[in-house]
Amino acid sequence: TLERLGYLRKDPRTRHYALSGRTLDLGYRYIRSSPLVDRALPYLLDLSRATEEAVSLTVLDGTEIVYVSRLLSRHMLHTNVNVGSRLPAYCTAPGIAMLAAMPRKAARALLEASDRRAYTPHTVIALPELLARLDVTAQRGFALACQEIYPGDVSIAAAVIGAEGEPVAAVNVAVSLSRLRPEAAVDRFAPLVMTAAAAMSRPPPHAPRP
Repeated sequence: TLERLGYLRKDPRTRHYALSGRTLDLGYRYIRSSPLVDRALPYLLDLSRATEEAVSLTVLDGTEIVYVSRLLSRHMLHTNVNVGSRLPAYCTAPGIAMLAAMPRKAARALLEASDRRAYTPHTVIALPELLARLDVTAQRGFALACQEIYPGDVSIAAAVIGAEGEPVAAVNVAVSLSRLRPEAAVDRFAPLVMTAAAAMSRPPPHAPRP
């Protein structure tokens, strides 16, 4: 069926299947029709101009985050992350930010269901430490991940909150550790990331609008 629809092509020699270029239509249609991406884009552009670093919008899908928008930096980052990329939530700043904004029981269930493994020597995988990190993140309003997926990568993220108080996405800034230490990155970028996330968030249905 997928071959007939044009989403798969079959090699006549090996008889193996491969994705066709038409599969890109699905992602394009999602991005073009997503109210979340549409609402977030002006704030992502502002954040990109203000920081001159890589800026992303991600959503939570099970135990993973999915990148739905990404603006690259003029500075080189040693990561291979594009729109559509998936990474585990438990050890990424956007994932931690969204988990911290969830009810604790639901967040714990996602952490327990995650394939928690160390991608680098800095990856936090122990459940008690991860739960403690959610507490810290919820208190200060942003998440910080340093070299937990990619060596030399520092990421700061804040959750975008929906009308019912649920995390619907996260916005983050990523910077190279060779250029900025984590403490300096937090001082410089955390307020900007939190401001952008708050601007993208939806107020509760009966909350007064500013």
